[in-house]
Amino acid sequence: MSPRQVRGPVLAVLLCSALAGCGSVTASAPAGAGASSSAPMTSSAAASSSVQAVSSAPATPAASSAPAAVAAECARVNQATSVTVHRVIHLVEPTRAGGLSKTQRNAALVQALFSQFCAALRHPSAAKGAVRCPADFGISYTGTFYSGTQTLAKFVYGATGCQIVSLTADGKTQTTMVLGVTAAAAPKLQADMAAVLELPRLAIAQPASGASK
Repeated sequence: MSPRQVRGPVLAVLLCSALAGCGSVTASAPAGAGASSSAPMTSSAAASSSVQAVSSAPATPAASSAPAAVAAECARVNQATSVTVHRVIHLVEPTRAGGLSKTQRNAALVQALFSQFCAALRHPSAAKGAVRCPADFGISYTGTFYSGTQTLAKFVYGATGCQIVSLTADGKTQTTMVLGVTAAAAPKLQADMAAVLELPRLAIAQPASGASK
């Protein structure tokens, strides 16, 4: 292809990637009650703006054991004493947001956030096919819950666009989109994340929060 032929598609892809509302995710309903994917779902804001719907694949032994592993750690929520959180931003355009890492040792705040993750995963979303993800700035948070020095679970929280939560325990990962019954089951997820990070609630999903800790 000539440079003129290539330039148009490339600019279109970059523009689509940078604009909010251009992304989508492919959602699969859990295979059976409480089942989930063994790998985190990710936003495709940097990929195509339209994704074909897919049917959920049969649960594998590894996938079906993920809810049990996560449930076992969720039963230990009251033992959580600290959490470390790191902000991750996937943007095509430069962002003014500084790096953010926080260790929170207020057990009440830590346990409240842990409880919201567990509540969301106990009520996984039944969404299927392509789901539009407006205002997807590519902001997510990763971290680890601890009981003293012992790791309880690792998490991923996609805070913009189609929000996702993912919890990994004993090497098994359970993930769901925060839609419908899931959002209703964990209504304080964003607020509790903000409390742990000691930030305003709305700053959690903004690419230019101006906060750096």
